[in-house]
Amino acid sequence: MYKIIQKKNILFAVSLAAIIVSIVFVALGGIKMGIDFTGGTLLEVQFQNAVPTNQEITDSLTSLKLIDLKIQSGAGKDIVMRMKEISSDQHLQILSKLQEKFGNVSEIRFDSIGPVIGKELQIKAIIALILVLLGIIFYLAYAFRKITGSLVSSWSFGLNAILALIHDVIITIGFFAILGYFFNIEIDTLFVTALLTIIGFSVHDTIVVFDRIREGLKKHYGEPFANIVNNSINETIVRSINTSFTTLLVLTALFIFGGETIRYFALALIFGIIVGTYSSIFIASMLLLVWYNIRQKRA
Repeated sequence: MYKIIQKKNILFAVSLAAIIVSIVFVALGGIKMGIDFTGGTLLEVQFQNAVPTNQEITDSLTSLKLIDLKIQSGAGKDIVMRMKEISSDQHLQILSKLQEKFGNVSEIRFDSIGPVIGKELQIKAIIALILVLLGIIFYLAYAFRKITGSLVSSWSFGLNAILALIHDVIITIGFFAILGYFFNIEIDTLFVTALLTIIGFSVHDTIVVFDRIREGLKKHYGEPFANIVNNSINETIVRSINTSFTTLLVLTALFIFGGETIRYFALALIFGIIVGTYSSIFIASMLLLVWYNIRQKRA
């Protein structure tokens, strides 16, 4: 039996350091909004001949004076170009210039989003996250409503689960802020979808641990709460790690073979599930224990 609760200060320190680093890189402007949020155009093309370098493509389009043109390599011979919103004439001119310079070029995808739509997506994304968090609080409060003992209320389970989820979201956003700061990686609506998926996966693991704590409170009534928490973590840790590991195998395959359009979506899920598994096992339960100790001292 591992004495995990004795390491809570170290675990909290690791999480606090990760949160501080995340906040710093977000403050430094590391979060790069994609065209889904800022408005703009995405054009993905496929070259039949040898794929030119990014600089060669940029040089061939210089006369069009495209604003904020960014070029990324896609799967195989695909190239993804992002830029400020362009007209249909400019769209055709880009294809014409590429075909003139590099031979047969076929269009794979063309998306154009105005800045008004982008702003609306930002608002809806924030509302979606808030509603999900509120829903989780009320669900856990209801699910654990019959918990024994006034010092471990049903609301404490819901609120501490939310704190652990906020921990996961901040660190995942911080990870992409670091990628954005150093590598100009952008986030889009798929990133919001990934955050919602991470929240769902993380709270699922957290509920498993909390449910074992609830059973422990019933079976071992009168035993120190710290022992119940420690035993519950030990009883569920293998199950949580195995579940996450099998999920990560699938996501890793998706990241490697899934193509450019969903690569960073898969990466967000990989990183978020790792952080979520860590918080479900170590952080959420430790927060519940700290909450209990504070209320006990006041009582």
